Amino acid sequence: MGKDLLGEVYSPSDFRHQGHQLIDKLADHLEESLKGENSKVIDWKIPVEEHKFWKRFFKEGDPDDFLERMLEHTIHIHHPKYMGHQISPAAPITGLSGLLSAFMNNGMGIYEMGAAPTAMERVVTDMLCSTVGYPEGANGFLTSGGTLANLTALLSARKNKASHDVWNEGTKTNLAVMVSEEAHYCIDRAVRIMGLGENGIIKIPTNADFSIRTDKLEEAYQQAKENGLEVFAIVGSAPATATGIHDNLESLARFAQENGLWFHVDAAHGGGAFFSEKYKHLLSGAAMSDSVVIDGHKMMMMPGITTALLFRDGTNSHTTFRQKADYLLEASREEDWYNLAKRTFECTKHMMSLHWYMLLKQYGPVIFDTFVSTLYDLGHQFADLIDQHPDFELAVRPMTNILCFRYRDKNHDEEALNRINQKIRQQILEEGTFYIVQTKLRGKHYLRTTIMNPFTTAEHFRGLLENIKQKAEQLSPRN
Repeated sequence: MGKDLLGEVYSPSDFRHQGHQLIDKLADHLEESLKGENSKVIDWKIPVEEHKFWKRFFKEGDPDDFLERMLEHTIHIHHPKYMGHQISPAAPITGLSGLLSAFMNNGMGIYEMGAAPTAMERVVTDMLCSTVGYPEGANGFLTSGGTLANLTALLSARKNKASHDVWNEGTKTNLAVMVSEEAHYCIDRAVRIMGLGENGIIKIPTNADFSIRTDKLEEAYQQAKENGLEVFAIVGSAPATATGIHDNLESLARFAQENGLWFHVDAAHGGGAFFSEKYKHLLSGAAMSDSVVIDGHKMMMMPGITTALLFRDGTNSHTTFRQKADYLLEASREEDWYNLAKRTFECTKHMMSLHWYMLLKQYGPVIFDTFVSTLYDLGHQFADLIDQHPDFELAVRPMTNILCFRYRDKNHDEEALNRINQKIRQQILEEGTFYIVQTKLRGKHYLRTTIMNPFTTAEHFRGLLENIKQKAEQLSPRN
């Protein structure tokens, strides 16, 4: 019985049949989603109801119905009215690379467990370093997400810049990192994971456009030193997640150089713009950084989760987790690049290099230029429509495809407008025709959109604004 069951589980003929069914169904789903005509982006259910459904299906459902039910109950990222979180509608070819990665299941901790994807990863990261503008000798690797990549970068910074060997000796001084108050929360989380505590993150105030105030850096740095803190790194946001606004990376780079700090750029969202002829200027100054993070699953058309962590000095990509003295590495640097467990948190990681490599091999770097430039253009187009509409206002003119805006009515105070915009967002979620999210900036509640689908159009934007206006008038009818 046991062998018969295992034979069924690993049956090549069953796999071929199920695989064809899966691809056909997903192709139909892709076609329907991209049309975005009558289908919902999300069929919202509260968590308790969703849990009950899948608990019941686990006991009573037909296994042959699983895919159909799963597609009905999940959000449709490829829908042009999906304008929510920073998750890319994966290019179909990366769905196939994901299947290949899952099926082959190469662990990639050591070279012989993932020879091909390890070599591909070196090809990809070398190309990325060159595109960023790093000099010869730069190096990097892929890891599981921006949160892990940013933490690893700050560990590298600490090992390189701290006045003592924290990795081996433990913390002896009060270390700190400087960052914008609008930076992604994972930077704060990384600092706390590193044991630096609440005082270990020095948050710099922002300008009216939510970019870091570079005129406040020196004051904050000197105050930190007076308070007994040893600042070892400064982080630039490219862009900040909530607003899509880029910090002035050139100014941050100069400040870091003047004070002997590690300069790290969190370009998890915006790193794809390194490939954009039209928008790469937003990343000016990143080439002077010590490290940079780029998510493939945000603006580079890949499934989650894959992130490049790149180092200006490639030696630093090898030394973060070494217990022995760094000088012992130099003799083995070239022979060790392919044993990735020595360089990342992960002892096992999936074959994420396949996504990058297959996209680049099939379409060339121009695909990233086209994708990013299209989405940023759409973000600016949407901003123009909002600017022209008397019932809406932008939080800030967007630099990227992230926009924060809100319904406004001069007859209501700020507290009332906050309530109205919150209720609008909840109604949109429950209705499911569009998908957007929300954020709070300086006490004001905003609707937040990230334009992730290159097939979203001005008509979709107009439809969203009209939908919001109708809801607002129902919530607060005008006299």
